[in-house]
Amino acid sequence: MSAVNETKFNSAVFLVTGIPGLDEVHLWISVPFCFMYVISIVGNSVILFIIKTDPSLHEPMYIFLSMLAITNLGLSIATIPTILGVFWFNSRKISLNACFAQLFFIHSLSFIKFSVLLLMAFDRFVAIYEPLRYASILTMQRIAKMGLVCVLKGVSTVFLVPFLLERFRYCRANLLSHSYCLHQDMMKMACSDITINSIYGLFIIVSMVGLDSLLILLSYVMIFETVLSIASHAQCVRALNTCVSHLCAVLLFYTPMIGLSVTHRFGKGSSPLLQILLGYISMLVPPLINPIVYSVKSKHLRGRLMRTFIK
Repeated sequence: MSAVNETKFNSAVFLVTGIPGLDEVHLWISVPFCFMYVISIVGNSVILFIIKTDPSLHEPMYIFLSMLAITNLGLSIATIPTILGVFWFNSRKISLNACFAQLFFIHSLSFIKFSVLLLMAFDRFVAIYEPLRYASILTMQRIAKMGLVCVLKGVSTVFLVPFLLERFRYCRANLLSHSYCLHQDMMKMACSDITINSIYGLFIIVSMVGLDSLLILLSYVMIFETVLSIASHAQCVRALNTCVSHLCAVLLFYTPMIGLSVTHRFGKGSSPLLQILLGYISMLVPPLINPIVYSVKSKHLRGRLMRTFIK
């Protein structure tokens, strides 16, 4: 009997959620979602293609931008099957192993993205604080090593999560809060003691995300100190203007992600619709807006885009 129960628990099937109360218009809601996915994938792919094919863009700033575009593409691809499956075909079932795989890619890519945003803040700091030594500090070899560290850090951080979740027996309501799988959401479905997972998740948030956020904040404090010491007002504005795109990327990614984590951990009485909306915003909006913001703010990238489409 014990073996039968273990088989039943380990082969659990979860149900992803669309937008409650709007099931009849899910097909119409999928139209803007599809539009956002198409723009995100095409926009980030075009940026990657242009940076790769144009030697004049093989600079640290654009290399880091290409890393950001890769993580945006990965996050979009990781959520497409379940989100569009719900809205197109009302396909709500997802197996335990598929859920583990999806949450692994979502969380690891998110942590990689946190690290990439930190590298981009460091890039802006070096460009403003040490402009004459910029090229010698951020060499291609160092950039490659920093990118590798970001990937290893993100993957190693989330590597244990599926194994920790696999220990649980899932005998509670199997309805997830989103159209995709998240660690904090799956913990609620378990009827086992989730203390270890809660402590590990909190440790990751504080040590990884908190540290990256603190270092980004420190970078901008030093950037503003350096900029304010510049005598020329025009040079001051020009220096700050180079940071606008990165600040937009940070705010677009951090704000809904932190809000979603807080509502999952501490917002037991919060509206389920708020969690769902924050989930869609955190997954769909940053990959959509980032290529647009960088294309508008970067003169070199914008010029290369215009020449490409004119041809």
